[in-house]
Amino acid sequence: MPGEFEIIDWIRAQVAQAGQGLVSLGIGDDCSLINQPDDNRKWLVTTDMLLDGRHFQMQSGQHSPAQVGRKAMAVNLSDIAAMAGTPVAAFVSVALPKADSQSIARQLTEALKAEAAKYQVVLAGGDTNVWDGPLVINITLIGLEPQGGAVLRSGARQGDLVFVSGPLGGSYPSGRHMRPIPRLRLAEDLKICLGPDLHAMIDLSDGLAGDLRHILNESGALGADLFTHQIPIHTDLYDYQTEVQNQAGPEAAMEHALCDGEDFELCFCVDPAALSKLPQGVFEVGRITKEPGLRLVGPDGLARNYHRGGFDHFRKELNTR
Repeated sequence: MPGEFEIIDWIRAQVAQAGQGLVSLGIGDDCSLINQPDDNRKWLVTTDMLLDGRHFQMQSGQHSPAQVGRKAMAVNLSDIAAMAGTPVAAFVSVALPKADSQSIARQLTEALKAEAAKYQVVLAGGDTNVWDGPLVINITLIGLEPQGGAVLRSGARQGDLVFVSGPLGGSYPSGRHMRPIPRLRLAEDLKICLGPDLHAMIDLSDGLAGDLRHILNESGALGADLFTHQIPIHTDLYDYQTEVQNQAGPEAAMEHALCDGEDFELCFCVDPAALSKLPQGVFEVGRITKEPGLRLVGPDGLARNYHRGGFDHFRKELNTR
């Protein structure tokens, strides 16, 4: 039976890409070497840990190692997209379950490699362990900020229009949470088209209500009005969500669109004067206000305060702060 070093050698053979782009040395030494770009742009660094039983269900047989690998890479890529950056290199650390560790390692590697290749990302290093517990995978992804600087959460301004990049809700029951599509191309287009008029951005991992609150809080305790009749609701929600089908009402659907999480669309704030510069296919859903708090505004123009938030890993429930 191959041991740890045989697994590492096999992984290295699959992903050896030394000298590609900015990565001058990949897997094989104590550290990797990444060149500094000629234009002195800053580095973006993000990391996400995914746990079996929490973010995927591999032990139960619901999800395959390949599905896990693709998701693990994509959610990190989505963070780079949220700042309109360009991904460069990924570092993957895994704790493999002892049972079938060889097969799991191979399937994970192939999936990670395939997802990274879509966006010219080099698998540049990481760590591999085997233990008695379930699969744990952590990816640290390094990227470059765009020309003109990264788009932060903290830049929203009173009067900004709030947009989302696609329909929301129903990701878990449909299984869409296992196949996120990082909006890197759209983020790049937004930065090019809007320039300094793109004030703030975030990816929707914990739900529109929770993630938009991050923008509001980081931007100086601003508020927002969300127009419920303009929020796009994903068809997955109606196809798979029993609760919505039973209630058969728009309010139930709206709750899921606001709070379900793991849609991995972009939410961004734009100067209203730049409305004509926006690319096609995005949805205006609200407006930033000076008055703190989040409000839902119906087609009748009446507003009500909304206190529910996104998913909280420590509370194991929707945040109601």
